[in-house]
Amino acid sequence: MFRCGRFSLPLDFPLIMGVVNITPDSFSDGGQFLAADAAIAQANRLVAEGAAILDLGAESTRPGAAPVSEDEELARLLPVLEALRDLDVPVSIDTRRSGVMREVLAAGASMINDIEALSGPGSLEAASASDCGVCLMHKKGDPATMQLDPQYEDVVGEVSGFLAGRVAAARAAGIGPDRIVVDPGFGFGKTAAHNLELLRNLGRIAGLGSPVLAGLSRKSTLGALTGRPATGRLPASIAAALLAAQRGATILRVHDVAATRDALAVWRAVEVG
Repeated sequence: MFRCGRFSLPLDFPLIMGVVNITPDSFSDGGQFLAADAAIAQANRLVAEGAAILDLGAESTRPGAAPVSEDEELARLLPVLEALRDLDVPVSIDTRRSGVMREVLAAGASMINDIEALSGPGSLEAASASDCGVCLMHKKGDPATMQLDPQYEDVVGEVSGFLAGRVAAARAAGIGPDRIVVDPGFGFGKTAAHNLELLRNLGRIAGLGSPVLAGLSRKSTLGALTGRPATGRLPASIAAALLAAQRGATILRVHDVAATRDALAVWRAVEVG
């Protein structure tokens, strides 16, 4: 079970995490859900389509993105979170700021999804002071520059080692193992070749002992493989999600919930019965 706030989620079959970007410059939807009412409507749509978790983000972390202020991030998040706090699924907040973490947890968020893996000032303390779930992600560099020329000697080994260290830090801070998931950070300071190597070897990440979240939906690696723009990457995203699930991912972070749900249903019927 994965425990996040008042929720306990079974992990015997992959869960779908639906993405809502409350930003003007996301790579995947270009500001379509920046307005609070549009974000709320999209969140409810994704739950109706089968999302087991919602992931709200108010600061774009796409390659080349500039940071936003903490006040702006909260101004985008809090009206949406307030409207969604009584949903029957947990709401995760994609943030790397401890001040934002404290505010959204007080406002009803059940999970923190941090691209900094709770390494920022006060982040471990903010998460450990609550009963929220956490996602610890690997990235190399900052969003503004991380894709310029990422280098690894052994991408799978380096990512695994980093995540093991962050899990140990979270455990030492009092965050129980049933509240932790890890994310190899596809596309965060990694070339297409690095991402494919991580996907091939996702079982090694799963072997660390924490549930694995995989976020490949619409990403540039899929564009490099298919030649499609972000809005045309649905078939590639479905293929990537199924490959991740086959290799041990237990949470799939996606934009297209209904299509992913249907693909998983077919996979489950064949593989599980």
